[in-house]
Amino acid sequence: MKLNKIHHIAIICSNYEISKEFYVNILGLKIINEIYRKDRESYKLDLSVSEDNQIELFSFPQSPKRLSYPEAIGLRHIAFEVDNIDMVIKELNDKNVITEPIRIDEITGKKFTFFSDPDDLPIELYEK
Repeated sequence: MKLNKIHHIAIICSNYEISKEFYVNILGLKIINEIYRKDRESYKLDLSVSEDNQIELFSFPQSPKRLSYPEAIGLRHIAFEVDNIDMVIKELNDKNVITEPIRIDEITGKKFTFFSDPDDLPIELYEK
């Protein structure tokens, strides 16, 4: 078996408009496709992170809240690679997004930090 790449990451949000604003206007992801699925009462927004990476943003009525603390078993967070972490942090802070202090990966020596989306999904920035 050979897996080529991660095609997309799916995120379920509690408030579609707030999350769409965050991922499109704050993080700057490009909209590929947006549909409303009436039978599911659900939006599906396909977003481009890069040529090879996508995020699917879903809204479903009455989805349960995700546990973040204490950390639950399962997928933990998404991480975006950036060229200059200090510059990206400044841009996020200027848009009222709170970021954690920069840390250094003890194995690679690279800078990284975390912040949260509107539903407290942890998002990591990792400097190239």
